[in-house]
Amino acid sequence: MELLDTLRDRVSDEGLKEPSDVCALLREEMTARLKNTGAGNALSEEIDTAVLIVGVNGAGKTTTIAKLAHTAKANDQKVILAAADTFRAGAIEQLQIWGERVGVDVIAHQAGGDPGAVAFDAMEAARARKANMVIIDTAGRLHTQTNLMDELKKVQGIIARRAGDFDQRVLLVIDGTTGQNGLIQARSFTEAVECDGVILTKLDGTARGGIVL
Repeated sequence: MELLDTLRDRVSDEGLKEPSDVCALLREEMTARLKNTGAGNALSEEIDTAVLIVGVNGAGKTTTIAKLAHTAKANDQKVILAAADTFRAGAIEQLQIWGERVGVDVIAHQAGGDPGAVAFDAMEAARARKANMVIIDTAGRLHTQTNLMDELKKVQGIIARRAGDFDQRVLLVIDGTTGQNGLIQARSFTEAVECDGVILTKLDGTARGGIVL
C-alpha cells in the first residue's frame, strides 16, 4: 500500500525508533491524504445545487440528508427535500418529519409512486420557490441489483434534464461499519451514476473507518 510504503520510507529517512513517533507520523500521513482529496468541494454554497443521495439499505441516507439540510439552512440557503424513496415503508414520513424539524419544504408523492416523478416535481418546485439546494432521497439498493441501479440512472437523467442552472452532484452514503465491502459499493455506484463524493456514517461505533483512506 502507498501509505505503508511512504511510512516506511519516512521512518527510515528520519531515523525514528520510538513507536509513539511512528504513530504520530502515521497520523500525519493519514491526515494529509484526507485533506488532499478535494472532498470538501463536493458541495458549494456559491451555486445552486441538486444533490442526489444514493447508497445501500440502512446506510443512513435520510439522516444524512437532514444534516445536510440543516447545515445549508444555517448558511442562509433555501433548501427543498425530495422524498424519492417511495419504496421503504415510512421513508416518506421520516423525511417529512426531518423537514419539519429543520424547517424546509419536502416534495413527496404517495408510497409506491414513481421516484422520477418526485425528482421532476422537486426540480420544478426549486425553480418556482427560488431554492438554492435540492436534496433528493432515494431508496436503498444493493449494488448487485441491476434493475434498481437502472432506476437510479433514470432518476439522475430526469434531474439532469430539469436542472437548468442547478449544478448536479451525487453523494454516496456508506455505513462505516461495512468495512472493505464499502469499496465495492463505491465502485459500483460510481459506475452507475458517477458519484462526486462519499459520506461515511456511523464512525462513532466502529473501528473500520480506515476504508475512507
